[in-house]
Amino acid sequence: MTSIGGTEMVDWNLAVATATRFVRPGPEVSRDEARAIVAELRRHAKSSEAHVRAFTRMAQPDATGELPHDTPVLVVDRPGWIKANVAGFRAVLKPLLAKMEDRRSTVPGGAVLGAVGGKVTGVELGMLLSFLASRVLGQYETFAPASRDLPAAAQGGRLLLVAPNIVHVERELDVEPHDFRLWVCLHEETHRTQFTAVPWLRDHIEGEIQSFLGETDIDPGTLLERLREAAQSLAGAKPEGEEGDDGGRSIVDLVQTPAQREILGRLTAVMSLLEGHADYVMDGVGPDVVPSVAEIREKFQKRRASGAGRLDQALRKLLGLDAKLRQYRDGERFVRSVVEEVGMDGFNRVWTSPNTLPTKQEIAKPADWIARVHRKADGAP
Repeated sequence: MTSIGGTEMVDWNLAVATATRFVRPGPEVSRDEARAIVAELRRHAKSSEAHVRAFTRMAQPDATGELPHDTPVLVVDRPGWIKANVAGFRAVLKPLLAKMEDRRSTVPGGAVLGAVGGKVTGVELGMLLSFLASRVLGQYETFAPASRDLPAAAQGGRLLLVAPNIVHVERELDVEPHDFRLWVCLHEETHRTQFTAVPWLRDHIEGEIQSFLGETDIDPGTLLERLREAAQSLAGAKPEGEEGDDGGRSIVDLVQTPAQREILGRLTAVMSLLEGHADYVMDGVGPDVVPSVAEIREKFQKRRASGAGRLDQALRKLLGLDAKLRQYRDGERFVRSVVEEVGMDGFNRVWTSPNTLPTKQEIAKPADWIARVHRKADGAP
């Protein structure tokens, strides 16, 4: 556990306890309903493998007819999602926290964070997770460490489906539940296929993240300030110095150096690709297996764009979630444009190597990616 001034910098156990305590209760369902929902989600996750594989032409079955991966699918509640994500944060952020510990005696704000201690930081992180835990429908955890309660693949990775949130949204949108559950599973299965069918992708993204963290030069006081701003927003208090709806700062604003901005640009491009590809696939497969897909997509897009109110919008901005929404839109547009121009097999050249991934500029201009990758591969001048 990383510490500053002899005090834990982040009390991870307290973060879990706080998030679990303050997370909203899920929708009311009977015990029999809950069992049936969990069983159905597992069936949909399994059936989605074949649908996604056939549509994307990415992962091919082995001699036994099974996909070549051992990534578990876990249907979890909101506390289960919290525990899984805290474990992931702890693993990914370990190098950054170790670096901040090394600087604790010289960085302005280090003494403040040491005095306040990891318990306050754990509470603030827990409050943020309690907000997010009621909004995530599913998640492919790329860097998930295995635990007794939450298994993961040998090289990391597991697929989470958050049952209470799926039920909540399907009721809120008033859509056909069985169709909606399969539609969500198609999106998340696409993410699992991306990482299991493209062996180098996980290591590439992990390398980029660690390079980004290695360039990070954040004083602990600033990090604590951003967490406190987020917690104040969650409590309904306006962060000090925010003059209007556009005055808030994103945690992403911690980016400081040109090298970081360059790395973040590459990460933004690849995440736009992955999210947009998943959206494209779920809608491409949808008409054949999800009868009400058009209605689901229309209602879901409106919900995704509008948020749940002013507090929700403020937190989305602070946490950088608005940028994630743009990733869905821009990435889906890129994938659709490329497939229309060169077909699915032509698009799949994107998975050849890190060099064939689109740049941030190419996400916005798919024709530039086609010209670069296809012209080079086909030997054109």
